Amino acid sequence: MRHLNINRTMLVTGTVAVSSVLACAAKPTDGGKKSQAVRPNIVFIMADDLGIGDLGCYGQERIHTPAIDSLARNGMIFTQHYSGSTVSAPSRCVLLTGKHTGHSYIRGNKGYTAADGRPYDLNLASEEVTLGEVLQTRDYVTACVGKWGLGGPSGEGHPNNQGFDYFFGYLGQANAHRYYPTQLFENNEPVMLNKKVYSHDLIMEKALEFIDRTAGSPFFLYLTPTIPHADLIVPDNELFDYDGKFEEVPYPKGKGYTPQEKPRATFAAMVTRLDRDVRRVVQMLEKKGIIDNTIIIFTSDNGTHHEGGHDPRYFDSNGPYRGTKRDLYEGGIRTPFIVNWNGVIAPGSVSFHESTFWDFMPTVCELTGAKLPEGTDGISYLPTLTGKGKQKRHDSLYFEFHEEGGKQAVIKDRWKLVHLNVNKPEKETYELYNLNADPGELTDVAHLFPEKVKELKAIMKASRTTNDNWKFAFEK
Repeated sequence: MRHLNINRTMLVTGTVAVSSVLACAAKPTDGGKKSQAVRPNIVFIMADDLGIGDLGCYGQERIHTPAIDSLARNGMIFTQHYSGSTVSAPSRCVLLTGKHTGHSYIRGNKGYTAADGRPYDLNLASEEVTLGEVLQTRDYVTACVGKWGLGGPSGEGHPNNQGFDYFFGYLGQANAHRYYPTQLFENNEPVMLNKKVYSHDLIMEKALEFIDRTAGSPFFLYLTPTIPHADLIVPDNELFDYDGKFEEVPYPKGKGYTPQEKPRATFAAMVTRLDRDVRRVVQMLEKKGIIDNTIIIFTSDNGTHHEGGHDPRYFDSNGPYRGTKRDLYEGGIRTPFIVNWNGVIAPGSVSFHESTFWDFMPTVCELTGAKLPEGTDGISYLPTLTGKGKQKRHDSLYFEFHEEGGKQAVIKDRWKLVHLNVNKPEKETYELYNLNADPGELTDVAHLFPEKVKELKAIMKASRTTNDNWKFAFEK
């Protein structure tokens, strides 16, 4: 199998030239006139806890991902793309609202118990404007299929109340740890499964059905499968050709997830199952004759996990980067990001543009002529995709996280300041890394560059507003 030539060295040094982009690009918009706006379909596929190193196009050699690799080979692969957060709910909030975690309404995984007695995530406030709502103003049919994580049944954060015409899947992420759930939701109605249906397969069927019935209108499909989040399990022990290929370390009972005798083969099979279903999405778009008018984006909500028996070191799931899910080191927030857009993006394109989840909102607004909501933090990367216009760049990037003592990070000019134990003053530390020279964040140089630490501390302080649900110790 031929992959894009993206390996460790290229990821961390940026030493290859960016391919040019075809001239057949989106027309510029004038702030809202539909007659002048290109309205391609948008399929945004976001895996759950998939590491940047888990894909062949980013250097993976043990797990086969030919369909996703094909999207990269025929489109654009980003090497410096960041998720919204290092865990699920805030990352999804950032993506859908265009506000980084210093300003977003949801900044962590925090939940409540609804009237049905089940746990759900805090409801995204009704005054927040989502991508779904924005695209509805441009006459898009919108759907979220998979995991939501921003509100429970009948709540203001329910996807049907946040700009999505159709929803199927898990409303609460705590329930999404199980691939044989008691129930899922279709819009606001429980769909009883009684632990007899492998949820991923049903989620994919619903996504394909949505494309099939909506192909005649512009649509936005926000497809959020839970693979390869733990549990590590596949139906009928369907391990493809991975069975017996790896030295296994069984995951025992009593550790919070389903025991698994072959966690390595199972993890690999889950990733390949996801890849197979990405191919099915592409095939459906081809069947309906709309592949050339559809933008396909593939990414992950945060870095790789180490739960349920998955050993990210064995598969090099975080690639050349330090850290995993729940870290603000690069391995927790640097994600795969692939964009396929036939006739616009030249096959084999590579971008080293520094981009983020909160850039998707302004990109979509510029693309479709929709009005950009107030208070967003992103920068459109449409010029990078089309090769037209001047690409703006971020002055800085900001992240915060409210577990494990509290964490913050700022990136500016590839200098990165990491603030640890924010809520534990006696253990509070700052670490400074030069990502150009040290992308693996191996050497803390804070003591060598005190003025740089001071500069980034000021940016860190200025990058956030107070939110009553997400207060650090210095705000209490």
